[in-house]
Amino acid sequence: MTDAAELKRRTAELLAAHPPAATERLDFLEARFDAGLAWVHYPEGLGGLGAARSLQAVVDAELEAAGAPDNDPRRNGIGLGMAAPTILKYGTEEQKRLLRSLWTGEEVWCQLFSEPGAGSDLAALGTRAVREGDQWVVNGQKVWTSSAHNARWAILIARTDPDVPKHAGITYFLCDMTDPGVEVRPLRQITGEAEFNEVFLTDVRIPDSRRLGEIGDGWRVAQTTLNNERVAIGGMRLPREGGMIGPVSRTWRERPELRTHDLHQRLLKLWVEAEVARLTGERLRQQLALGQPGPEGAGMKLAFARLNQEISGLEVELRGEEGLLYDDWTMRRPEMVDFVGRDAGYRYLRSKGNSIEGGTSEVLLNIVAERVLGLPSEPRTDKDVAWKDLAR
Repeated sequence: MTDAAELKRRTAELLAAHPPAATERLDFLEARFDAGLAWVHYPEGLGGLGAARSLQAVVDAELEAAGAPDNDPRRNGIGLGMAAPTILKYGTEEQKRLLRSLWTGEEVWCQLFSEPGAGSDLAALGTRAVREGDQWVVNGQKVWTSSAHNARWAILIARTDPDVPKHAGITYFLCDMTDPGVEVRPLRQITGEAEFNEVFLTDVRIPDSRRLGEIGDGWRVAQTTLNNERVAIGGMRLPREGGMIGPVSRTWRERPELRTHDLHQRLLKLWVEAEVARLTGERLRQQLALGQPGPEGAGMKLAFARLNQEISGLEVELRGEEGLLYDDWTMRRPEMVDFVGRDAGYRYLRSKGNSIEGGTSEVLLNIVAERVLGLPSEPRTDKDVAWKDLAR
């Protein structure tokens, strides 16, 4: 059984064979993956050693101390946090070979799920995939696609059977974003940048070998992706005073004139809530180490959205006129969202999207109510109605 001592030994061997200062970044990351030290809980041959997930911290600490490069996880969060666990669970051996370039960051991934008419009600999606021999011809439009402008691969759900109820006629695919017929257009946000995109699929041909799971079983496969997405958004690993509570706490300490009793109480309340959320996220990751994530991630994502919005609002209030300044409206195509590295005005504007992306707060409240608290489901009139017969 692989324990901490064994992992330290293997990490030392990796560092000796590939000194970080003398090794190209991608070469080092590929060597780390091949040594099973990428994600130690994954199987051997797929970047892991079948070890306990909690032991990843041992490897990370040794490599950080040695100044080794990491795989820039924030740049490829969809690939690492959502696509990888889904491919691991449902993928073929051929599909799992994509995990190496995914983990190293050589190939970025995006998520082609939401549509203009299917966001909160994702199962109502209308993008069609029609089989022609050993290929599927896909036509439709996806929207709010983070990182599509940088992505080589996408996880895609499309309707393969319109004659059955909406949840039953969906199939899950891996889409090459360089294939003919894939068009990516930027969606400019309130901050001026365009991290999101709309993606148009016109007669895109996807081999059946890139189908993930069984035909018509895409909704079940997608639940693995969605559950991991909520954990990835709401359960990010942070140090104490990490995330957005850090800048507002520093502002409070650096500006004595702000230290009124009222503001102190408001900041203290948010600080405690942020710490509770951080510790709950740690507990959620420990549960994740024991198996697949459950609906509890929805609660964490809800807390993340509300806290970010309240904290950023307080920070703008603390800074007064300075907090309202935001003069960078230039059109930008960022690789990732940088909450902490930007100014207060940016954080305030960008946080408004937190209650929409990754599942709206209203939908997540239903998930918590039904799947965590066991409350009755809301009445549905479309449960046994074929997708083609739904009002649109």
